[in-house]
Amino acid sequence: MTRHKLCTHLLVISFCLLAFAANATTFTFTAIPDEDESRLVARFGAVADYLSEELGVEVNYIPVKSYAAAVTAFRNGQVQLAWFGGLSGVQARLQVPGSVALAQGYEDQFFKTYLIANTRTGLTRSKKFPAAIKGKTFTFGSKGSTSGRLMPEYYIREFFEQPPQRVFSRVGFSGDHSMTIAQVQAGAFDVGAVNYLVWESELAAGKVDLQKVRVIWETPDYPDYQWTLRGDADKQFGAGFANKVKRALVEMNDPELLASFPRKSFVPADNSDYTAIEETARAIQLIR
Repeated sequence: MTRHKLCTHLLVISFCLLAFAANATTFTFTAIPDEDESRLVARFGAVADYLSEELGVEVNYIPVKSYAAAVTAFRNGQVQLAWFGGLSGVQARLQVPGSVALAQGYEDQFFKTYLIANTRTGLTRSKKFPAAIKGKTFTFGSKGSTSGRLMPEYYIREFFEQPPQRVFSRVGFSGDHSMTIAQVQAGAFDVGAVNYLVWESELAAGKVDLQKVRVIWETPDYPDYQWTLRGDADKQFGAGFANKVKRALVEMNDPELLASFPRKSFVPADNSDYTAIEETARAIQLIR
């Protein structure tokens, strides 16, 4: 090999090693797509900037198209951290042993689902489960959503002692909470299940027409969203890195950033906080 070719060969190897090293030190995260995509990109782009400054490493946010894709990216090691719902977080941690729930929103300690109905149905708000939804058309959110599928399906099954497909004349899955509101408001479905914070956010933004859609019932409280970190984070980024991530999340105090979730603050979380979610998912066979 000539000296020129040898130098060229070594240069290519050096660039490859540098690229590998850069990748190895990039901390990557994703989030379940529970709202309009443009909103998520703005929110988590800002989170990436915040974490990069706090952790002292490059941080990238990777958007995904579905709840299942978020779990898959976490399982395959394409991301080290994810903003999951209660169910997707449980699913991810079961697939990646050693992974831990680090932090949850203050509100996620006592989350709830709203059942909403198009006003043409005549359904009105009640503290009792609305038996009159039987026979109507109904949409959940994503198939992997805690607030948009798991918890409302649990209460539907408990009340009617039948699966949703036998309770309603037609069952759909909108894909996200914003779309659920839009579909019920437009009359594409009579009734739907929606994350209460997304409802309140859309209402405040003027996207909900209360002449066309209203809340008719809300579930009891349950734990929901959380930040989950892969169990190999310290091995990849150095001893104590997981604690640094947890501290950065819990100490996030930028009002604008918190409002984008929207959350009052983030508080420490633990895997055991989501035992009831796992048990509920197993009860209706969403986890086996």
